[in-house]
Amino acid sequence: MLNRHLKCHNETKRHPCNFCGKGFNDTFDLKRHVRTHTGVRPYKCSLCDKAFTQRCSLESHMKKIHGVMQQYAYKERRSKLYVCEECGHTAPTQETLLRHLQAQHPHSALLRSKGARKLGGGTATRAADHTSFSPSSPPSQNGPDSDDAAESGGR
Repeated sequence: MLNRHLKCHNETKRHPCNFCGKGFNDTFDLKRHVRTHTGVRPYKCSLCDKAFTQRCSLESHMKKIHGVMQQYAYKERRSKLYVCEECGHTAPTQETLLRHLQAQHPHSALLRSKGARKLGGGTATRAADHTSFSPSSPPSQNGPDSDDAAESGGR
């Protein structure tokens, strides 16, 4: 965590946003930022119509609005989710995300990413590792109350 934090003080931003040019030191932060442009909100509340760009925002909503608390043991981690950055679909495994991409987005740049070669021709790197985004995606209708603008942590 210290090494990750130290990166934020580095002047060189190795991961630029293809939409606006803003630079990031970490692919996770770039991926989260890009959702402000694409409008992808994969974390949907099961109790109302709200959807969020980050899982921590959904968990906060569930607690504040619906009184539903997520229970994790000390140092217990949540299971990973794999997110389609084209449409927001979430999958429990890389293989499931790969099948989704091949069926629903066969021309996606994500299918040509580094992770695709690792899986034998497809893609499905962990959602936090996606850095290839198409500026042709529709712009977000998120206003200043977007959960991306309000939150910067919560991994």
